[in-house]
Amino acid sequence: MVSFADVAVTDATAHRMLSDYFAERAETFPSAQGAYRTAFPDPGQFVAPSGVFLLAYDDGVEVGCGGVRELRVPLTDTGDDSPVVRYEIKHLWVSPSRRGSGYGRAILAELELRARGFGATEVVLDTNESLEAAGRLYRSHGYESIQPYNDNPNATDWFRKPLQPLA
Repeated sequence: MVSFADVAVTDATAHRMLSDYFAERAETFPSAQGAYRTAFPDPGQFVAPSGVFLLAYDDGVEVGCGGVRELRVPLTDTGDDSPVVRYEIKHLWVSPSRRGSGYGRAILAELELRARGFGATEVVLDTNESLEAAGRLYRSHGYESIQPYNDNPNATDWFRKPLQPLA
């Protein structure tokens, strides 16, 4: 059974897992898109209630990680009186030896749950089209393609999912 630990992104295990994630992306990044740009997350953005960074474990063995952080939404006339509280999923990664076992789904579901707990009404994320399994995962979880909401040079695809409030 998957369990989660809230950690600082500066935690030694989190740093190692993020380093592994960035190294893998740099190695497999499509050359036509240039070089992968590594950016370690700002630790202050992953502290409750603005966010959280999680390590995922199965029987005490590290299997993956991911974070969710609040994004400020510019005030626009949406025609709706309810404010948008947007959180962004970042650095969802499963160790290559553990892929295909449902850990990505478990981490994604937990990040969505945490975002809801912080009051999020929607979550967004960006990814690269070369990460086909990730794109399938997000679509199967109800994410819809949207226009870019950031200028991430590594991203080619952006997604959004509305969240229902916790009961």
